[in-house]
Amino acid sequence: MRFHTFLLKYGEIGIKGKNRYLFEDALVRQVRRSLRDVDGEFMVHKSQARIYVDCEGDYDYEEVVEHLKRVFGLVGICPVVRMEDQGFEKLKEDVVAYMDELYPDKNITFKVESRRAKKSYPKNSMEISRDLGEAILDAFPEIRVDVHHPDVQVNVEIRNEIYVYSQIIPGAGGMPVGCSGSGMLLLSGGFDSPVAGYRMARRGMRIKAVHYHSFPYTSEQAKQKVVDLAHVLSGYAGPIDLYVVPFTDIQFAIHEKCRPDYMITIMRRIMIEIAEKLAAKTGCGALITGESLGQVASQTLESMTVTEDAVKALPVFRPLVGMDKYE
Repeated sequence: MRFHTFLLKYGEIGIKGKNRYLFEDALVRQVRRSLRDVDGEFMVHKSQARIYVDCEGDYDYEEVVEHLKRVFGLVGICPVVRMEDQGFEKLKEDVVAYMDELYPDKNITFKVESRRAKKSYPKNSMEISRDLGEAILDAFPEIRVDVHHPDVQVNVEIRNEIYVYSQIIPGAGGMPVGCSGSGMLLLSGGFDSPVAGYRMARRGMRIKAVHYHSFPYTSEQAKQKVVDLAHVLSGYAGPIDLYVVPFTDIQFAIHEKCRPDYMITIMRRIMIEIAEKLAAKTGCGALITGESLGQVASQTLESMTVTEDAVKALPVFRPLVGMDKYE
């Protein structure tokens, strides 16, 4: 089946007040960016507290859905079939054909939910739902109605055109990137720090990143791994500026002048000091780390306290602090 439009549903944005349009506009920008590299023509627009992606010409359905699932702020992606308003009898035929093609196994329960945005339409919402439900039952006797917990809810929106959809693909949730300021992520080559960046981006924070490279003791391949991680993260968080800081001389100085059992903590203090200075120069309002309490010896409460004491002005966000590796 060819879908002509995607109806995009958002979550938290809906409870915003008079400035909700700012969050909607940020979400529209993120949707447009996510589809920028997808083959096809897409018109992203908002109408009556909803966001739509109209698809013109040929496009790859799976690719579009995959890109939309990465957009923070979306909780649901609904593939829509648009139909011309050619009278109610034609609408009944089209809805029956929609059900027949999309649900080959008719041993299901269903419900029709209608919304009449075009008030001049000759039937009201309740009549539309009732009569379309009757047409589906007449066409497929094995289908049953369940108005409380249906397997399929057929949504029909009467506009200048008629929109029909019944699938809701889960989105990434959260808030659109760019509505919560910027944060400087201390990005290592491990797993935790990019996940920490992902979680803060999901709360609307724009991500910049700093990585400490100790050549020749850490290889060019290790640095490339960090670049690759930042590239993957940017698929969700948007463009990421990655700053690579040479750290070899600092490590030598720590090794020569500090007690061995303090070396890791002192090194982390210097890393976070540099990150704060870089954050100040690049307009970031917070630092982000992938620390998880007690995960390694340098992530004890005492070590975190000593490390954070080096930060003068910015908050340090540790979105993974209470999580374990499995989570």
